[in-house]
Order: sequence, then C-alpha cells, then structure tokens
Amino acid sequence: MARKILLIACGALAHELAAIVRLNRWTQVRVRCLPPDLHNRPEQIPQAVRGQIEKSAGHYDRIFVAYGDCGTGGKLDEVLEEFGIDRLPGAHCYEFYASTEEFARIAEEDAGTFYLTNFLARHFERLVRRGLGLDERPELKDLYFGNYRRLVYLAQNDDAALEALARRHADYLGLDYHYHFTGSAHVEACLNEQVVRWQQRAAHGEQVT
Repeated sequence: MARKILLIACGALAHELAAIVRLNRWTQVRVRCLPPDLHNRPEQIPQAVRGQIEKSAGHYDRIFVAYGDCGTGGKLDEVLEEFGIDRLPGAHCYEFYASTEEFARIAEEDAGTFYLTNFLARHFERLVRRGLGLDERPELKDLYFGNYRRLVYLAQNDDAALEALARRHADYLGLDYHYHFTGSAHVEACLNEQVVRWQQRAAHGEQVT
C-alpha cells in the first residue's frame, strides 16, 4: 500500500494548498479542509481538528495540520501534543504567509491593522459583513473596527480583481489601504520540510506516524 500524508487544513487555505501540492507533484499528500467559518468560532477549532485526527488514525502514515494557533489560546497545540502532530508555525495565517519576521515588522508599523488574505478578500461579505452581523446592524462596524487605522492586504498572488476587492473592503471599513505581496513560498517551504522528513524516515524503514 502506498504511504500517504494527510494534511488537515483550514478551509481558508484550500486554494493555495491545492496549488502547492499540485505544483510539487506530491501525489502522496491528501488535503482535508475544515470549514473556513471556524475563523469566527476559534474555540471550536481544537475539537474539530481532534475529530479529523481520530477519524484518520491508521489510514495515513503521517498527519500534519495547516493551522496556526488561530485564536485558540494554545488549546489546538494541546490537542496536537497528545497525538505528536506538528502544525504550521505562527499564531495565524497572516504570520505564516508573510513569515514570522516579516509579519512582526508589518504589525510593528501600526498595531491598529486589519489584515486580509486572498481568501478573506474573496469572502469578506460572508465572513465579515454577514458573519459579524454588519449587514443587519451597520452601527456595529464602528464598535468592531473603530480602533483600526489601516487595512493590509497580504496577497498570495498578483490578481488585479482581488486587489480591487481588497481596496473596496478598506473603503467600506473606512481604513487606509496597503498592499503587501507574500506569495505562498513560506507555507510551501514548511510543507516541503514535512514531506522531505517523512520521505527520509520512510526510506530508512522507520515508523513514520
């Protein structure tokens, strides 16, 4: 039976992860995404990930989790420690797209920064306007975003249509707009390290769960 790696991932990363797996021809990697709406319910992420791990036990040689801490307050890491499973480094997707060092630099420029990725730019209406109830109660916008001063769009690819959307979202929130290209190279490097480590251990006949 062919050995396989399962990548349990946030649905907000689905497009980029699928592209990375395809471009690298990682035929042994399977991606299973959890609902991106968990962004708004981070307390549910640890149990959702646990459920996928338990469901997949014995069916894969290695499991890796494509989440940051994502607002779980360390609870996700507690779950992963139980199973000896690694995840992407960083507190959230903004950090592992930009890299820890670069994100720290951007955040230090202005603590009052709201961030968008490609996914959030595409799904802003569902996750932010409707997800936070701003469509029905627009007065909540100042409550949620009154302390922000700028919006930084962390772009994973050069897409004029997505940038136009990001600018529109910044205008809606009344924030200064800033564009920062990240690409997906940092995420790809993290995943490649996992795949290479797995291949090396498998080649030496080691247990690779």
